Amino acid sequence: MSEDRVKLEPSWKSRVGDWFQRDDMQALSAFLRERKASGARIYPPMAQVFAAFDATPFDAVKVVILGQDPYHGPGQAHGLCFSVRPGVPVPPSLQNMYKEIQRDLGLPPPGHGYLMPWARQGVLLLNAVLTVEDGRAGAHQGKGWEGFTDHVVDVLNREREGLVFMLWGSYAQKKGGIVDPRRHRVLKTTHPSPLSAHRGFLGSGHFSAANTYLIRQGLAPIDWSLPPMAELSH
Repeated sequence: MSEDRVKLEPSWKSRVGDWFQRDDMQALSAFLRERKASGARIYPPMAQVFAAFDATPFDAVKVVILGQDPYHGPGQAHGLCFSVRPGVPVPPSLQNMYKEIQRDLGLPPPGHGYLMPWARQGVLLLNAVLTVEDGRAGAHQGKGWEGFTDHVVDVLNREREGLVFMLWGSYAQKKGGIVDPRRHRVLKTTHPSPLSAHRGFLGSGHFSAANTYLIRQGLAPIDWSLPPMAELSH
């Protein structure tokens, strides 16, 4: 996976692009090519693997939400964690996120799961693993993506100040363990999945807490409401 072939947004490429020259990333690239050649359906489409970085340039990041790996159903994943394309049913974890936003901020669910409007306001929707295979959850874990996304979190921690990190569930909390809570606001609770949302996520108040912190930093808060489907620009 050579740096010059990776279509990474310029502000990110200048900070993390050299990571692609590492042996583990070359091995990841070879693995992806082999899986594609063998007929595996890989999600999201390769042109959207780095969509989170395209939508939220380095200096625009205000909030970081860490996910695990992309959705593995057809037409769901498009490069932003928790988000699905317009017209795709809203997955259960995102439904719980909407429930908490409604409880916390009084905003009704939007009727779709397309989170690009958050990304464009500065919410980096980052999965730990950026690819998956059709019907095979976690198929690309342990192949090299985690080191790259750990590096992304490390660079954000060191080179930015005053970010909000939303760490939901033990996996995200471990990945975000490097974040310095003296430099950033770190919000932790259970994962929004139906298995664990009732044990802390629902009632956490993370969305209002993030905005309170951003306002204290002199920044515009995130508008957590989402436009109706008819008004979405894809």
